[in-house]
Amino acid sequence: MGGGENTGCPIQPDPLVIRFLRTFKEVLKFVLFSYTVLFGALLLARWTTYFMVGKTALPTRGSTARVRGPSPSPSPSPLQTLPESAHHGTGGGSSEVQWCFSQVKGAIDDDVAEADIISTVEFNDSGELLATGDKGGRVVIFQQEPESKTQPQCRGEYNVYSTFQSHEPEFDSLKSLEIEEKINKIRWLPQKNAAQFLLSTNDKTVKLWKISERDKRPEGYNLKEEDGRCRDFNAITALRVPVFRPMDLMVEASPRRVFSNAHTYLINSISVNSDCETYLSADDLRVNLWNLEINDRSFNIVDIKPANMEELTEVITAAEFHPNQCNTFVYSSSKGTVRLCDMRASALCDNHAKLFEEPEDPNSRSFFSEIISSISDVKFSHSGRYMMTRDYLSVKIWDLNMEARPVETYQVHEYLRSKLCSLYENDCIFDKFECCWNGNDSVVMTGSYNNFFRMFDRGYRQDVTLEASRENSKPRAVLKPRKVSTGGKRKKDEITVDSLDFSKKIIHTAWHPLDNIIAVATTNNLYIFQEKGN
Repeated sequence: MGGGENTGCPIQPDPLVIRFLRTFKEVLKFVLFSYTVLFGALLLARWTTYFMVGKTALPTRGSTARVRGPSPSPSPSPLQTLPESAHHGTGGGSSEVQWCFSQVKGAIDDDVAEADIISTVEFNDSGELLATGDKGGRVVIFQQEPESKTQPQCRGEYNVYSTFQSHEPEFDSLKSLEIEEKINKIRWLPQKNAAQFLLSTNDKTVKLWKISERDKRPEGYNLKEEDGRCRDFNAITALRVPVFRPMDLMVEASPRRVFSNAHTYLINSISVNSDCETYLSADDLRVNLWNLEINDRSFNIVDIKPANMEELTEVITAAEFHPNQCNTFVYSSSKGTVRLCDMRASALCDNHAKLFEEPEDPNSRSFFSEIISSISDVKFSHSGRYMMTRDYLSVKIWDLNMEARPVETYQVHEYLRSKLCSLYENDCIFDKFECCWNGNDSVVMTGSYNNFFRMFDRGYRQDVTLEASRENSKPRAVLKPRKVSTGGKRKKDEITVDSLDFSKKIIHTAWHPLDNIIAVATTNNLYIFQEKGN
């Protein structure tokens, strides 16, 4: 029996190994059991929520969850394009908003005088006042009636508050140029006291107006009679203390500043800075910065005029200050670009901080590409995060943090692309449509032809076409969505592209900053619509 012989006894395992394996097995069973219980609890809570609040709590793939709230936060794709056929809901794009007729201002005459055509519309910061300017140089201010407890439906009624002549026709003898009295823009200043202030401009001159109320008058002067005539000094035997007597309310509009002789070209924009001390005015080639207290000089902050005018390739079409940052402003050009400038970088902002431009598709380029890409209006959102631009065929929403392309694109009247040749011949292709935001930046609005105006709901991804017409101007009548037929069979309520009236157009629009009340201007008429139930 040698030492190398196998005795046949089995090898005994180490007790430590056995204990480790048993412990590992118990731990693994505990972990698996814990995960099973946790998963079951989460699944139970999820399905309980599903059956309690409805299917909107569980959006399916490709659907949009509707979040109820005062200000839906859109999370759009990098380039979201909505077709015009996607008409859901009846107002503001939202299925819960119905727009109804409220008022119409202006004469019904078919023969409209050129001076009566409305050229700008603007609400003040509270929405209590609505100002319009016309081609005759007049400014008409409407005041919103206070809400009545017995007639709450009267909220939104606007009546004439003040009317005054802002500008008169002038003649530049040095250039042999006639300067029209037409009001190009009106901008309200934030209210600081009982009086209201607004800026109005024609092609050359900006004016600051003070709108104030007077319901008392002084009486009992010593040196003059009540009618203003001077008293005979020999007849004055005693001194009187003047007193204030009540009188009928009188609204006065008085010019406080006249800002002139600073623009060689036609002014297209004015914008009040958030510092409430300065404002900018822009013409075709320059942007000037003014102090509201100084009217005899301004600072030129943008100048794109080339040394040789034959090398001119673009002009400035609109400009606006950022709503919160007093050092930031943007200006758009006829080339379809928007430049954001920072006045902290340099006194002359010819070198922009950001350039917003969408790359052009070479396959879709045509003779009209440069004309229809010109930006006619640019507006910051109230939050200051986004910026909206309007060109001839579309509205685009830009994120200030992304310059490469817009985050949202809405087609306003894409059906007119086939009509560009005739629109060029009748000069309609050069119309400068404006755009506006609603109070919480969730809906945008702009005008079109045939007295149509379009609304695009950013959160619900819906759009609607409505019409401003006296035929549909019954009190509290709900507006019915309009649709344009682009070919094929025309449905009952649709209108064909060929039957659109291009002489009826809505260029100027405004949205109440707090309520769902909108104002749209067409020729000499101002239509006011409000949400049903206001």
